[in-house]
Amino acid sequence: PPIGLESHRIEDDQILASSMLRHGLGAQRGRLNMQAGTNEDDFFDGAWCAEDDSRAHWLEVDTRRITMFTGVITQGRDSQIHDDFVTSFYVGFSNDSQHWVMYSNGYEEMMFYGNVDKDTPVLSEFPEPVVARYIRIYPQRWNGSLCLRLEVLGCPLSAVSSYYTQQNEVTSTDNLDFRHHSYKDMRQLMKVVNEECPTITRIYNIGKSSRGLKIYAMEVSDNPGEHETGEPEFRYTAGLHGNEALGRELLLLLMQFLCKEYQDGNPRVRGLVTDTRIHLIPSLNPDGYELAHEAVRGQQVEQWGRMWSAGMGGYGAVGWDGKAVGCSPPFTAHHHPGLAAGLQAGHLRGVREGDGTWSMETRAVMAWMDKNPFVLGANLQGGEKLVSFPFDTARPSPPTPAGAPHPLDYEDERPELQETPDHAVFRWLAISYASAHLTMTETFRGGCHAPDVTDAMGIVQGAKWHPQAGSMNDFSYLHTNCLELSIYLGCDKFPHESELQQEWENNKESLLTFMEQIHRGIKGVVTDQQGEPIANATIVVGGINHNVRTASGGDYWRILNPGEYRVSARAEGYNPSVKTCHVLYDIGATQCNFVLSRSNWKRIREIMAMNGNRPIRRVVPGQPMTPREHLRLRMRLRHRMRLREQMRLRRLNATMDTSSPTAPPSTTALPFPFSSTAYTPWSQEPPTAGTWEMDTETEVVAELVTETE
Repeated sequence: PPIGLESHRIEDDQILASSMLRHGLGAQRGRLNMQAGTNEDDFFDGAWCAEDDSRAHWLEVDTRRITMFTGVITQGRDSQIHDDFVTSFYVGFSNDSQHWVMYSNGYEEMMFYGNVDKDTPVLSEFPEPVVARYIRIYPQRWNGSLCLRLEVLGCPLSAVSSYYTQQNEVTSTDNLDFRHHSYKDMRQLMKVVNEECPTITRIYNIGKSSRGLKIYAMEVSDNPGEHETGEPEFRYTAGLHGNEALGRELLLLLMQFLCKEYQDGNPRVRGLVTDTRIHLIPSLNPDGYELAHEAVRGQQVEQWGRMWSAGMGGYGAVGWDGKAVGCSPPFTAHHHPGLAAGLQAGHLRGVREGDGTWSMETRAVMAWMDKNPFVLGANLQGGEKLVSFPFDTARPSPPTPAGAPHPLDYEDERPELQETPDHAVFRWLAISYASAHLTMTETFRGGCHAPDVTDAMGIVQGAKWHPQAGSMNDFSYLHTNCLELSIYLGCDKFPHESELQQEWENNKESLLTFMEQIHRGIKGVVTDQQGEPIANATIVVGGINHNVRTASGGDYWRILNPGEYRVSARAEGYNPSVKTCHVLYDIGATQCNFVLSRSNWKRIREIMAMNGNRPIRRVVPGQPMTPREHLRLRMRLRHRMRLREQMRLRRLNATMDTSSPTAPPSTTALPFPFSSTAYTPWSQEPPTAGTWEMDTETEVVAELVTETE
């Protein structure tokens, strides 16, 4: 297994070098898959580079324990303009860093052959393992400048020399399956879990991948297969990128853990399963994972570290006005138009060949999101160790008006960061995961590829750290009720099997704590006066410009931080209802139900339509009318009297000749005060032309008498 250069288990002070070209190309940058900054002149670059072309330079790693070394993986410099890599090197070993022994083939120092390009990792295995504490790489030939990225393979044979590192080493006591699972193994494991806990688990698939592999999901609930009114739905997804295997294995371990602990009577797990409907998808991109898994299992490290996704498309293009382009079924940013981030190809990359359509996986995930009323979720990724929350897209900087002074060259023209209306809630959710993680908040070591960007908290807004369009987080927030975050589990995307126990212990408490946050805020049911649930009602929280809608059973959930909120429920055809709801600090959502009464707006709209949707003037009693208004009123009344007479004659003719057509209802304006109480409720059938005419004629005659008096 790797000793941990890529995963940062080997700390910066354990890596030394004979020299460095500059600080941003020091020995600490010589880790496998280390990435350079977005700009070529970035202070931190993507490799260790020596100060000159001498063959006396070396890169050294101190494991701080006796280790049996079995090989090394080398890689060139991560750069868009430089083509630097080592083509051959010697290897030396030591127990005291003073006396070195070169690896030999029995006759002479053995030359190892490295890279042929700057990106592809190359594995060099030692014919015979070597036991030592220190290892050095002595480059002999290279292309361009002397630059190197490295991972060392070996097995520890003694206890670690550092007390602090030893304290962080945890061995899991859970009896789980700690290994990497292929697609077939994953499916078999899910089947075993389902057979062990058939009353609380269900296996289903949300669709197929581009290569025909089913995208499997595991539901964990006390009533699997159905949505229970009042029970929120949670989701964990992993495997957006094919080479990010840790999230996949953590979700498979979580399935086993929930099943075993539920059977053992763990009250925390039993409460979570009983009160929450949990959905787990370990692999959203099974095609990409199979490619990476085969490469790693066959020790073919060529390109697996750079695999992203096979067939995964973006979440569509949604502009800043919040209107979806080409969505089927259509999604609209109805929560707060104007804040919709440009959802194009983001984490689910790879729009299909030239036709601009989404991949099968993306369409399946979108349909799955639309079908289930998710409240909270997270997608597990790799390559960093932090929690990222929306918005992931930064609003483009406004164009400079004509005639305005152009910004100075040294001014940084950065896009505008746009915070969500639920920014405080997202920060709390992110902190709940990061603070429960065993190492995520240890930011003094810096990030995986650059200095810490989380302000020593382990959390960051996506647009501030790595702006991108089309992330699942933005799509979920703008088009569904679900609050979703991205959890980056570590620097090593595909850790060795021997590290899975440690990673499970690092994340176990975080995974459970984050799920429990779904029961924070308010919840309730929206019904009418007869007790019937009202689906698709809108829940509005005062001061937060982000609304949620009720599910088919009229139930809703709204995650909120502790405090007092003015909450209203609105629905088509009903009068709105407003309440004050209190959210406490303890886990457990506050019940906040709403009963809505029917409104007369449907009847009013019918009358407005009969009037040609023109405004109906309201005559205020006691207010004097101008002569011009009197004249207009008389003309309207005379015109209406003529219409009424025509209708009366037509009805008279209709009684004698049933084939005569009836007159359409009047579409002229009403010159009198309108009262909705004079008509039948809106839920009954609309009045016929005859009844409408008789009622109106009676009122017009009454007004004529009043005016004459």
